[in-house]
Amino acid sequence: MTTKTFTVPNISCNHCTHTVKTELSDLAGVKSVAADVETRQVTVAWDEPANWQKIEALLKEINYAPA
Repeated sequence: MTTKTFTVPNISCNHCTHTVKTELSDLAGVKSVAADVETRQVTVAWDEPANWQKIEALLKEINYAPA
């Protein structure tokens, strides 16, 4: 399993973190998603078929691009 922590500057409220968690959790292979509104940090753990390119593309698509 691969895990990555990154900053998402567009996170500003709990609704934002909920959206990020919900959208990423629906991606095949994503095992866990944690997001913190105060630090704007997101941690994602995944296995195949998910990969960083798919995760990053989805985040950009929903306007929560990683920094």
